[in-house]
Amino acid sequence: MKNILVTGASSGIGLAIAKSLAEHGHEVWGTSRNIERIPKIPRLHPIRLDLADPHSIEEAFASTLSEAGHLDVLINNAGAGHFGPAEVLPLDTITSQFQILVFGQIQLMQLALQHMRPRGEGLIVNVSSLASRLPVPFMAAYNSAKAALASFTMSIQLEFAHPNVRIVDLQPGDIRTDFNQGVIVSDEVERYKTKISRAWEITERNMKNAPGAELVARKIVSLIESTEPPPRITVGNVFESKIAPLIFRFLPQRLRVWGLKKYYGI
Repeated sequence: MKNILVTGASSGIGLAIAKSLAEHGHEVWGTSRNIERIPKIPRLHPIRLDLADPHSIEEAFASTLSEAGHLDVLINNAGAGHFGPAEVLPLDTITSQFQILVFGQIQLMQLALQHMRPRGEGLIVNVSSLASRLPVPFMAAYNSAKAALASFTMSIQLEFAHPNVRIVDLQPGDIRTDFNQGVIVSDEVERYKTKISRAWEITERNMKNAPGAELVARKIVSLIESTEPPPRITVGNVFESKIAPLIFRFLPQRLRVWGLKKYYGI
């Protein structure tokens, strides 16, 4: 049995992870800005967390430690998205996305590492995204924030020297959740309306046809049970998680951009 902190545990991937871990006998502290949204199930303890507020992050981590006594695993999962043209993307929107998807999660990771190093063991799973490598059009802030988290995770993997404290970059492809319902969609710029409509239609279709969040939850359970978790792992359907990243890796940038434009109909 392990003590595990899961951010964004009130819906989607985070909720599936929290439920699965609790069902496997782990004690789970699940966070949400509104703890009333976290279901009341055995071994799932609600913790209020607003990743937009550094003070809230400190309080949430301290509250978890106070209740749990120690932390074995941190799963940085919480997120949000924005859909609109990068050319006119407001700087405050970009700042907000980076605070939630990068800075807040780095703050939690650093707090967890400070706790895990003296204990001599621990696991941190940063849920970034395949969008960090195969960007979704009109989600520039989300794509780049996830890429920043993935890069920071690899930097920590390079630098942090402790054989029993593991750090994993978990990159889901399209996973069927209600995530898109929380995405702010902007079509205020007339010249982008047609492209935005096409790209959003493809994005919604992909989401509906994607595997469920339970796939990610099962992968998380296996990571926690593993003695040698991989530094990076992808999750999704076979094409998205295996074939596309491999092909994309060897293509020149011109072909990458062309292929993604064709895929999203823009």
